[in-house]
Amino acid sequence: MCLLLSPAGALASDSQSLIIGIVSATTTRLNPLTPVEREFMSLTALVYEPLVGFDDEYLPKGVLAERWDTSGDGGTWTFTLREGLVFHDGSPLTSADVVATVTEILRLANDEAAANKGAYFTLKDFVNKITATDERTVVITTPRKNFGFLYAMNFPILPQAQVQADNPIGSGPYTVEQFMPADYIWLSVNSLWWGGKPAITEISALFHATNRELISSYEYNRVDAILTRSMTAAQYRSGVSSLNLSFRTRQLETLMLNRRSYELEDVRVRKAIRAALNLDAIAQNAYMGMAQRTDTPLPSGTWMYRADEAVFRQNLDLARQLLDEAGWTDTNDDGVRDMVREGKSVKLSLRFYVYEEQDNSVRANVAAQIVSQLAAVGVEARLTVMSFKEAREKLEAGSYDLAMASFNMDYTPDPGFLLMSGNTGNYARYNSKAMDTLFSELRSSLSREAYQNKLYQIQELYAEDCPFITLYYRAGAILTRVMFTRTRDIREPEALKGIEARAE
Repeated sequence: MCLLLSPAGALASDSQSLIIGIVSATTTRLNPLTPVEREFMSLTALVYEPLVGFDDEYLPKGVLAERWDTSGDGGTWTFTLREGLVFHDGSPLTSADVVATVTEILRLANDEAAANKGAYFTLKDFVNKITATDERTVVITTPRKNFGFLYAMNFPILPQAQVQADNPIGSGPYTVEQFMPADYIWLSVNSLWWGGKPAITEISALFHATNRELISSYEYNRVDAILTRSMTAAQYRSGVSSLNLSFRTRQLETLMLNRRSYELEDVRVRKAIRAALNLDAIAQNAYMGMAQRTDTPLPSGTWMYRADEAVFRQNLDLARQLLDEAGWTDTNDDGVRDMVREGKSVKLSLRFYVYEEQDNSVRANVAAQIVSQLAAVGVEARLTVMSFKEAREKLEAGSYDLAMASFNMDYTPDPGFLLMSGNTGNYARYNSKAMDTLFSELRSSLSREAYQNKLYQIQELYAEDCPFITLYYRAGAILTRVMFTRTRDIREPEALKGIEARAE
């Protein structure tokens, strides 16, 4: 395979091949419904296609679906497939394949014995019934009667006879020529693809056991580009012969505040903690820029995001003022604020839990910086580093004051699981009738404008109530010597989005 390099900033030329490196040691099958490695999904996204994808604004766009319509109340959606769609072997892609794929996704999601419930298990919350009315028409009835429903339609479509196959064929711009688990995969252009002929005609991905091996391959020119979430990639800056492209992952890092802890009942204390933190400095120091700051649970820079930066930026004077107003002062000048509660003097001393990551200590580093910044305003955070299992038990039991917790956010822009009363991710024990009402209204908003307006109101109330603190979305990096995409918003799992651009 030839190695053709382009100057940084120039798009890859016609008939070019590309060698990519990723870490992959456990993937043994290509079936995109049950992936086991994040970066591997970027490769399968080139082989398999969904009904609906997302554009650079993170708005729904048709992929296999040519168009869609909905009933008056949003309870029924009708999708029309593009005409003449075929799989890689030339067999027609029809509505029956869509129905079979959805049926398999729902089977996995509802199988209590399944260890891997699949990457699209939340589809069970969006589909009541699916039927094919003809070869190009699919009708879905849903309990989620809102604009966000379209985001759940991004699951890959497989042939109905291969939904459980290890290596099913797809319909995407690239077809699999060879696949050797833990070794390599070779993709070539799908000449039958409805989107035309991509400029890059061959892609090989070499698999590595560790990030260290992956970085070494790039340094020694064994590969043209690599995908990684390793902090080591941050040291590589864009230059004349190499580019560092950042992509957003779906991993949201938060600082949970337990509202049932008497110290955190008062919103002024929670806001003081928020005002004490310099999250930009923490992201730069701990993650070396491989994190995208967000002040709400929604990703910044998208159509759905709204936040007043002044509210969320560090303001030590405001933090001290709020703590004073809440009755927490340092009466004995020991550096920790205190108050008299139920006749006893108590300190503003909080239990702070964080779990370790297997391959680095970055989260513990972040937690240590938070401890230091809180101490500057008289809040003591007693840090304990523990296992993921132990931290989860603390969160579920509500036996904590502060805790760093990360969440793999769904494709659908609806953070209700974090903010609605009694919901699964509401570890902050946040209970707000106003917030619950907003989510009820969000989930009945059919137009983009109405849906966006409710998301704005949700974020405004989130800022006012400060139930917990969002820190950032984790980021990954693509180090490349070939500029293969014009995509502005590169995100997981489509980190290679744009590579399929047709030849000029």
